[in-house]
Amino acid sequence: MNATAPLTTGAGTPAAGARVHREAVTYRVWGPDHKSLAVVIEGDAGSRQLVLVRGDDGFWTTTDPHGKSGDLYQFLLSNGRLRPDPASRFQPQGVHGPSCCVDPADFQWRCGSWRRPLWKGQSIYEIHLGTFTEAGSYFAAIEKLNHVRDLGAEAIELMPLADFAGERNWGYDGVALYAPARCYGHPDELRALVDAAHERGLAVILDVVYNHLGPAGNYLADFSRHYFRADESTPWGQGFNLDGPHSRAVRDFVIGNAIYWLEDYRFDGLRLDATHAILDKSAQHLIEDITAAVHARGGFVIAEDERNESRLIRSSLHGGSELDALWADDFHHQVRVALTGARESYFSAYRGAASDLAETITHGWTFRGQPYEPWQGKLRGSSTDNLKPASFVHCIENHDQIGNRAKGERLEHLVTPAQFRAATMLLCLGPCTPLLFMGQEWAASTPFLFFTDHGGELGAQIFAGRKKEFEQHGAAWADGGIPDPEAVETFMNSKLRWEELGEHPHNFTFAFYRLCLAQRSRLTAAGPLERDQWQASSFGEFVIVRYAVGARIFLLVVALRKTNFPAASPPEIFNAPAGMRWRRVLASEDATFGGLTRKTKTNALWKFNGPGGVWLEAVAEEPNDAAR
Repeated sequence: MNATAPLTTGAGTPAAGARVHREAVTYRVWGPDHKSLAVVIEGDAGSRQLVLVRGDDGFWTTTDPHGKSGDLYQFLLSNGRLRPDPASRFQPQGVHGPSCCVDPADFQWRCGSWRRPLWKGQSIYEIHLGTFTEAGSYFAAIEKLNHVRDLGAEAIELMPLADFAGERNWGYDGVALYAPARCYGHPDELRALVDAAHERGLAVILDVVYNHLGPAGNYLADFSRHYFRADESTPWGQGFNLDGPHSRAVRDFVIGNAIYWLEDYRFDGLRLDATHAILDKSAQHLIEDITAAVHARGGFVIAEDERNESRLIRSSLHGGSELDALWADDFHHQVRVALTGARESYFSAYRGAASDLAETITHGWTFRGQPYEPWQGKLRGSSTDNLKPASFVHCIENHDQIGNRAKGERLEHLVTPAQFRAATMLLCLGPCTPLLFMGQEWAASTPFLFFTDHGGELGAQIFAGRKKEFEQHGAAWADGGIPDPEAVETFMNSKLRWEELGEHPHNFTFAFYRLCLAQRSRLTAAGPLERDQWQASSFGEFVIVRYAVGARIFLLVVALRKTNFPAASPPEIFNAPAGMRWRRVLASEDATFGGLTRKTKTNALWKFNGPGGVWLEAVAEEPNDAAR
């Protein structure tokens, strides 16, 4: 890994929260709307209540000389209500209960040599901690890190961990932004997970949500009405007040959270959820403030943003926000349409033709200023000229594209094994950053369903809203009924079955993924791919990507649909360099991986009927090649 900035611990403590010192605890909370505040503490020193003193900036502070790590506390508001700390580091009894003092210095880090890697388009393995293992905990996830390393992934991405109401959730309904979800374990167990990943050479990315908070357990407005904006809202609820009166403290609260995950937990990078829904009209957008803070600490920032705006990943010298990468879902949508013929919802804007896929690979995404049907024909996207392929995160499935289906089907549940292998080659050996969703590497049989644990009327409303949503998509999405998100069975059915790794045909699929990622590592060993090192094209139903990386020449040929080889002469991109021939390195339809092909003749390396794919390397011709 390339060294950037040395890791630090504890310096990222934000302006608010409980700060544990050697022999005391300092409490600080923003509450400009209140005339008085106190903190009620339960600990080894007994119960006590301390009055907080207000500063001119609206922050209230006090120090407990008997305080220590592990103390439970709540703030007593001027209206008599007890509330957890908005910047709580741990909520052991849930988001409605008392907060817990945590000292990050209590944890002893083992991997002292780790340095945050530069962003170069590392292959990403996305994880939902609750369903990744049977136990669904930070510690249990450590036991599977060798698998991720041996697969060939270079980074793990944890779905959001900010604590939420109930015992199970995707994480996008978090309300305690600084408190790692207690259902997975103690904060120090999360530190142990990050530490263990670093020991195995894996970078760790955290998915964070700054566009809204969840519908239950959000008590920030009880401390100040200025936390949230009243004029606009996101599709999921009120957004933070980032540009109105008293917004400085709110911005610091959010930016401090990004810093906190890097400095107190040693995360290497952040994935910002739905940045198109972060409402901010300031001269410098919150995204840019967060990115600058993360970059200053040697980390990297990836964002999900549906607008296809390249300015987000361009340099500030060219008016950009300097994000390191964006999720580029157009690639997924083109692949899904090509394989399944899906036309409902946003898929209606895509054709899935080989030429469209080649164009999407070339530019990172499909829409670069064209009319976009799901937006009633409004223009979507901008040019990606001169941007590196590492800036675009591609996938053939992720938590959204699986879990937002009524029955949580993975791509491998909807297509043939041959199609799945072909799509895998296009993902893993394409130039852009590949993202895999946990279990994809062995074609897991388990779905990934949408699940929550709110209970009562709120839970019933969520289920009703989900049924209504899929009724709009049509029976093809909801055939056979929609699992109740609130039912514990929905959550349990989404857990990976690790025993499948040793079973046929899952073991074949895993072997195939390992080889694909091993070949990818050859492409990126010298650093991020440059624009002049590759080109993508199409020929009939074949997608072709050709690489020239140093002295090595590679050719990827993939057909996602059953097709006949075109009668026309193949384009120049197929030709091996003078004095060289193509050697087949990997073929998706080899019997080794469950395919039907045992041997392919040299002069027909890419002449298959599809679906399938081959990975070829140019090697020096031998004297007898002409006779073949």
